[in-house]
This record gives sequence, C-alpha cells and structure tokens, in this order.
Amino acid sequence: MKALFIAPSYYPHTGGVEYVVKSIAERLTKAGHETIVVAGEPSTDKPREDVVEDVRVVRWPVWSPGNAYHIPRRRSELEELLKELAREVDVVHVHSVHSIFTVYAGLVITDSSASPRIVVTPHYHGTGHTFVRRVLWTFWRWRVAELLKKASIVHAVSKREASILASHYPEARSKIVVIPNGVDEDVLSYRWQGQSSNYMVYAGRVEKYKRLEIAVDIAKELNLKLLIIGKGPYREKLVRYAGKVYRGGVDFLEPQPREKYLELVSRARYAINPSKHEAFSIFTAEALAIGTPAITTKEVAENLEAQTKPFTRDLVIVEKVLTKTWNETLQLYLSELYR
Repeated sequence: MKALFIAPSYYPHTGGVEYVVKSIAERLTKAGHETIVVAGEPSTDKPREDVVEDVRVVRWPVWSPGNAYHIPRRRSELEELLKELAREVDVVHVHSVHSIFTVYAGLVITDSSASPRIVVTPHYHGTGHTFVRRVLWTFWRWRVAELLKKASIVHAVSKREASILASHYPEARSKIVVIPNGVDEDVLSYRWQGQSSNYMVYAGRVEKYKRLEIAVDIAKELNLKLLIIGKGPYREKLVRYAGKVYRGGVDFLEPQPREKYLELVSRARYAINPSKHEAFSIFTAEALAIGTPAITTKEVAENLEAQTKPFTRDLVIVEKVLTKTWNETLQLYLSELYR
C-alpha cells in the first residue's frame, strides 16, 4: 500500500496532530508500506523535501499568523503536486479540518481525476477559539462540509467527537468510524512515582482555550509547583498571570526530549488538563497509561471513556484508562480505515 498524509505541519514542529501523523506514518513505513507526508511549513519560501525515519516529507510554504490558519502559498504548484501524488497512492489521509492547508489540499485531490481512498481525521473542535476565528469558522465550516461529503471515511478519535461531528455534519454520519489515538510503546516502561511529589504538570500547546489559568489556580490551592511544558501564542499572557497569582509557583519549560518528558510526567503528583475543547488528549492518555492521576474536564474524560470522581469547579480526577499502543492502533487503521 502507498499512503499520502496531509498535515498542517510535521516534525520537528510539535503538537497533537503532528504527533498522531508521525506515529502512524513511521509505523506504516516500518510495516513495509510506502508513506509520503505533505505538510505546511511557515519557515520556507519554496517547497523542500527531507526524510524523517524513512518517511518522505514534502514541506510546503504556508502563511501561519499566530501559528494558525496555515494558508498555502504557490497554489498552482501545490495543486500540480497533489494531483500527481494522488494518482500514485492508494490512500490519502487528511488530518485536521482547522487548517486551510489541509482542507484545501483534500479538496484539490477529491476534485481531481484520481480515485484513492480518502480518509479525513478532523481533530474536531467544533469552532474557532478566538472571536475572529469563530466568525471565520461560520464560513469555513461549509468547506469542511464539502470535504467530509467527498471523503470515503471520516475518522473520529473518540465517541464524543463522533457525536459532535454527526450533529454538525449529519451527511457524514454513516461514514464515521471511531478509533481512539494510541500511546507510544515507550510509555509502558514508566510507572507513576509521584505519590509524594511537590509538582503537577501540563504538556502541550499553550493556547487561551486550554484554560491554563485554572491549572495555575489549582496548583496554588494544592500548594504544588506547576510545570507547563510547551509553547504557544498565549504563553506570555499566562506567564504574566502566573506572576501575579502564584509568583514563583509556575515553571515554564520548552518542549522536552521524550525521555525527560516521560520522566517528568511519571514523577508528578498530578497531570492537569483544564481544556474543554479537545478531540482527544494524548498528553492525558500518556499520563494515565503511566499511572499518573489526571485532573481534567469532564469533556476530556469523556473523550478517553474514563471513569471519574469529582474534584473541584468543573474538573474531575481520572486515575486509570485503557489505552492501546500505536502498534495496536495501526492494525485498526489498516483494517477499518485503509482497507
């Protein structure tokens, strides 16, 4: 099988979508399939190619103000490339409907004469997360609807996401297949050691909609240090908030090497994710696979199909969840999405 992935960006860029695409693309390659990733790249003026863990990656120039939108440049060249690749592959897997680049690329392929199987994983939040993005979303959702209508399969990563997609795009209801995200096998080598730890941890994008001020407040209430691992457009405002509310109680770290990140999670008293707008939450799933209790919203817990107990405000505590590894998840992709 030959598969083409369309992604907003790709490693070494970090983020949930990037992590998912990399996890599947590399495992497909190791299983003997040919994989190509076409991804947006804001730091280049012209297309360039490289190879990451035997995966061919085409990085296409995009305009990404605030690391959002991912508006493709050199569109006529992009269309030519996409149509050429679509004639060569068996499956095209489009990731994220919140990126102009990916939806545009998906529609170019569906409107071409090629006939690969089209899988769309929306990573769906339902709307934008700023006033401007919410306004734009009222128009953009029609392009999303067009892509989902033309897709062979719409892949949701949780039952909750599937329910929202079916409500917002009823014409796609019969195409929806639910396969949760996996966790890397290396997570299983770690066990929770943070029963007496003096800190809690969040890892991921630092966005306003993540509600990380609540994480700062909770850390202060519990008299625990808070580690925030990640980058994002809301980071500076959050630094200022933490300085006013809990001076010296919050450490902001850059994305960490994998082993260091997992060690920090395994030694934390809690993982915390106060976001209400997640299609899944890989960070939370990894923490729970390690055994680290997670303080999160009911929405995230529902995505993970986890049992909860009340905590405070609108948050709950999750202590355990059953999660498949990415190798196990790949087998479901092959049998249910790519067949």
